[in-house]
Amino acid sequence: MGDIKRADFYDGPAHDYLGYWKGRDYEHAAERIAIDRLLTGRHFANAVDVGGGYGRITALLPRYADHVTLAEPSSRQLDIAARFLDKGIERVQAQAARLPFATGSIELVTMIRVMHHLPDPAAELAEIARILTPKGTAVIEVANLGHARNRLRRLGRGIPTEPVDIRSPENRHDDEIPFVNHNLDTVTRQLSEAGLRVERSLSVSNLRSGALKRVVPHRVLLGIEKAAQPALARMRFGPSIFLLVTH
Repeated sequence: MGDIKRADFYDGPAHDYLGYWKGRDYEHAAERIAIDRLLTGRHFANAVDVGGGYGRITALLPRYADHVTLAEPSSRQLDIAARFLDKGIERVQAQAARLPFATGSIELVTMIRVMHHLPDPAAELAEIARILTPKGTAVIEVANLGHARNRLRRLGRGIPTEPVDIRSPENRHDDEIPFVNHNLDTVTRQLSEAGLRVERSLSVSNLRSGALKRVVPHRVLLGIEKAAQPALARMRFGPSIFLLVTH
């Protein structure tokens, strides 16, 4: 992530990111479905999970890469990762805008649930482009400002082109981490400016609803999710869009 304040947010004892994922089995499984759909049948020499916290997504990558590294700015999250991840996965403390990898050295980069902390992701996207090999691949998740429910709320007004901070006014303090949703057209342009192009997209966590999760069996939710991800991507339906990008 972009700076020390953002790392400090996840270092503090008040923020239990591992605990945050308890009760979010559907969201985790939906993201795993997306990762598998985008990467199945491909294999890489090395992969880096940028801003991966304690390694929730990093743990999925050894099936797709010979050598996997978690690059995370928070020392506390890295300490948790040391217990959560297999010993063969490397861990380095690093900001997403200053990654300690040689230019053109990484075949696969993932950056999941990081963009919503980046009101201006230009430096981070440029850094991903820098470290990727000429034919490298990245999977980047974007918190979608134009998801279906938001489009209904904003009917007749359109979707802002700039990121929108979704924190309540009382929680918007300069010393706290931003939480923004992005316009996908703007992100596509920013990726292009970094030298990256979108090859494929998936709409993810399409059934993210506490009410649905209480009444619909987990396996049924995931069956619908798996079937819907490609089709709903064309509508930019879901709150989370996974982008497969290349040079």
